[in-house]
Amino acid sequence: MKSWQKKVLLSTTLMLTALGSTVQAKEWKVIRFGTESAYAPFEYKTPDNKLVGFDIDLGNAICAKLKAKCVWVENSFDGMIPALKAKKFDGILSSMTVTADRSKQIAFSNKIYNTPTRMVAKKGSPLLPSPASLKGKRVGVQQGTIQESYAKAYWAPKGVNVVPYPNQDVLYQDMVSGRLDATLQDAIMVDGGFLKSPKGKAFGFAGGNVVDAKTLGVGAAIGLRKEDADLKKAIDGALAAIIADGTYKKLEKKYFSFSIY
Repeated sequence: MKSWQKKVLLSTTLMLTALGSTVQAKEWKVIRFGTESAYAPFEYKTPDNKLVGFDIDLGNAICAKLKAKCVWVENSFDGMIPALKAKKFDGILSSMTVTADRSKQIAFSNKIYNTPTRMVAKKGSPLLPSPASLKGKRVGVQQGTIQESYAKAYWAPKGVNVVPYPNQDVLYQDMVSGRLDATLQDAIMVDGGFLKSPKGKAFGFAGGNVVDAKTLGVGAAIGLRKEDADLKKAIDGALAAIIADGTYKKLEKKYFSFSIY
């Protein structure tokens, strides 16, 4: 090998060594999860303003496995993906379903649970979750949800008045006041957050599960930036560990009388 070749080789080796010492996987000692606090029983506020719920317990359990500190950042659901991309937080843990459109923008952890979609109307109402039954009716949905995507794709073009709301609380108020004929919701969330509450006693599910893989997805997961592959690997490992050691089942039983996984 010629002397100049040795010099180039030595220079390249030193440069790669230096680069390797500075470009290392980030140590996730603090993980910031974005969530919206109006999704009981997944995430909600107690009367003393404490953030609680299944997602909160799950996120804290994941952080405990990773020996990281969990920080919770409240954000409107329809702004979750832009806020994640802007690095306002590191992951979305707010009952976000995996869909093809969302997967184009962000990455997702392994599945954390399944949440069916159902329509809610007044008890005794003849309404069913179909365009023919709902034509001319006002159906409330929350902005940024898969239920909004479904209703706008399949119901609105056929004469259903789909009404988006910035949060669930305002939507529920309009249901109770009669300004809405029905609402399309995450079934587990609306059951725990509305139907089982005093204000929801006059309402119930109408029809069966609404199914559409394209808009309603294939289960909920933690939303992550695509470039944070190391965080995805860490979270997937922690999630597998808490499922294997029974922690997940323990948390599940705290909030549900049936399996959501």
